[in-house]
Formats: sequence, structure tokens, C-alpha cells
Amino acid sequence: MSTTVLDYSSLENSSKWKHLPPPPGFSKQWSASSKTKTEGTSTKSLDSLKASRAWDVAIQPAKQIPMNLIMLYMSGSQVQIFSMGVIVMLLWGPFVNFFKANATFAQYAPEGKDPKAFTTLFLQKAVFLLFHLVGLAIGLWKCQQMGLLPTGTGDWLAFETRGLAPEISLFS
Repeated sequence: MSTTVLDYSSLENSSKWKHLPPPPGFSKQWSASSKTKTEGTSTKSLDSLKASRAWDVAIQPAKQIPMNLIMLYMSGSQVQIFSMGVIVMLLWGPFVNFFKANATFAQYAPEGKDPKAFTTLFLQKAVFLLFHLVGLAIGLWKCQQMGLLPTGTGDWLAFETRGLAPEISLFS
């Protein structure tokens, strides 16, 4: 079995391809100037790009809220396996993301700052956690609407003690 090596550098010097014009929109002068611009990219512009991406990640939970509301509406108000699955998903997600907030934003930390510190990108992390709290509140509201949360006095009757009778009748 023989191996064949392709040499593409010979195509560049071939007279067959030299007479063709460059594709529309291509200019050797333009591509050379764009290379010098990208080489001069400063860390400040890279940090601003990272901050922009961090904001995109921070508002991502807000984009999930309308979808979660539609899912809760479609699941109904009765206690069924589907509605319970939707509620568990809605309540589980914020708890997981509360503990992963620093790891989520670690890749967007500016140069020279500790990526795992809570003060790095504090505002983005606060918005991220706030929107997850909104999702958690929506899940708890749905649990209350379904009657799964003990919010009434009738839910706590087993823990109440009986008071003394106001009168005692010995002989009737």
C-alpha cells in the first residue's frame, strides 16, 4: 500500500490559475490591513467582549421564564405525574445554578482577577441569581396553587393543642 502526498503549493505558482480574477469582495490589500488590526487587539476590548458575554449569560434565565410559565399553564392545576415533573424541574434548576454561579462566570472574568471570587462580575452574578429566584418564586406559586404548600390553618391542626374548656359540668 503506497501513500500519496498532495502538494498544494504547486497550485499557487501554476500559470493555469494566475489569470483568474479574485472572487467578488476579496482584496489582498484589505485582508492584509485586517490582519494588522486583529494583531493589535488590546486586552481592554477582550475584557469588554467578555463582559458582554457575561451579561448574555446573566439574562439567560429571564429568557426561560416565559417558557416555564407556558409549561406550568399546560400542566394544569391537578396533582399528576406530568405537573409534578414540571414543578420539580422548575424548582431544581435554581438550586443547582445557585451553587454553580461562580463556575458559570469563571470563563468571563477579566484578566488579572480571580475567576472564582464572588466579587468578580458581581452585577452579572446578582442578575443571574435574581432571575433564578424569580423562577423559584414561580415554582412555589404553582405549588401553592395546587395545594401542595401548607399555607392554611387547617394544614397545621395536628400540631395545635386543645385549650381548656371554659366550663366544667360535673352533674347533668
